Amino acid sequence: MNVLQLNTSLFGSGGQSSQLADRLVARLGGNATVRDLARDPVPHLTGERFQAFLAKPEARTPEQNAVVAYSDQLIGELKAADVIVIGLPMYNFSVPSTLRTYFDHIARAGVTFKYTDKGAQGLLTGKKAYVFVTRGGVYGEEHTQTAFVRQFLGFVGINDVEFIYAEGLAISPASKDAALARAHASIERLNAREPALI
Repeated sequence: MNVLQLNTSLFGSGGQSSQLADRLVARLGGNATVRDLARDPVPHLTGERFQAFLAKPEARTPEQNAVVAYSDQLIGELKAADVIVIGLPMYNFSVPSTLRTYFDHIARAGVTFKYTDKGAQGLLTGKKAYVFVTRGGVYGEEHTQTAFVRQFLGFVGINDVEFIYAEGLAISPASKDAALARAHASIERLNAREPALI
């Protein structure tokens, strides 16, 4: 089994979302690829980078070939993964900007999705995703942050997505401890529920 772990915390491996993701990935076993988007951020999508995606291969400049090769590497890691584990802190009511730029580089028409007469169809099917959401306050499962990540993953074909929450981390030490305990208990329940996977 191949696992892709995406860490997005500004605090790297010290972030609570990263630590929760680490714990699940350790239990999954298999071959794990870890991409730390805070330590090694994906460049913001510019007009020039987007044009590289649109240009025909034979017409690309060397600079455009480098842009596409970088995007292809990110997509290759996703394609190879059976399971994706994302550490997702909330920053200013949204996803970390590093995750957004990552999404911008893997959403490629004809590569990770295609347009049909019935709308867009994701091409990265048959994968499972676990998303560890950590938040200083309490916002619930229906927050736009969750909706955005679920919608984007579904757009590229990843529809089997499970969110595990640790909220209220900044309210008090007791609130933080209780939230992290619930998240760790969720990992234990996953282990009991899906022994063939974990």
